[in-house]
Amino acid sequence: MQWGRLTARIDALYFATPMSAAPRARVPVKPGYFTVPDDPREPPRLLGSRCTKCGEHFFPRRAICAKCMSEGTADVLLGPRGTLFSFTFVHFPLFGSTRVEHIGYGVGQVDLPEGPRVQLPLAGKQEDYRVGQTLEAELDPLREDGDRDVVIIRFRPVEDGR
Repeated sequence: MQWGRLTARIDALYFATPMSAAPRARVPVKPGYFTVPDDPREPPRLLGSRCTKCGEHFFPRRAICAKCMSEGTADVLLGPRGTLFSFTFVHFPLFGSTRVEHIGYGVGQVDLPEGPRVQLPLAGKQEDYRVGQTLEAELDPLREDGDRDVVIIRFRPVEDGR
């Protein structure tokens, strides 16, 4: 291929989508576990429940309280921040992902301020994490489904000043 044709092809690919194009629609990998905010800058929240009798919070949602056995529970939003309790890194592809970035990933147990401890993927590298640090939930595309991104929820360290 000639140099001119190659640069024309690169320009066509690079500039094919205008900067003002609307973001792709996002859908959860499994509905009912977390929110997908309309604003991509807004962090997602976990969908949990709270016992109306004893006040205990749960994730995922429950119809019956595991603490007092009451059938009175209410849906609540949990997070989006939490504290890292423990973590590990897996050096194997994330199940269901078609993205190279998911070859090797972290899994953390995160204590939410409402009470539940959740186990979810971590964004970034192993050296970015330490027990006790504050994390925030974010959405990450797992794969594409037509014109939509199928997303998962994961946690990332909170940047200083945020």
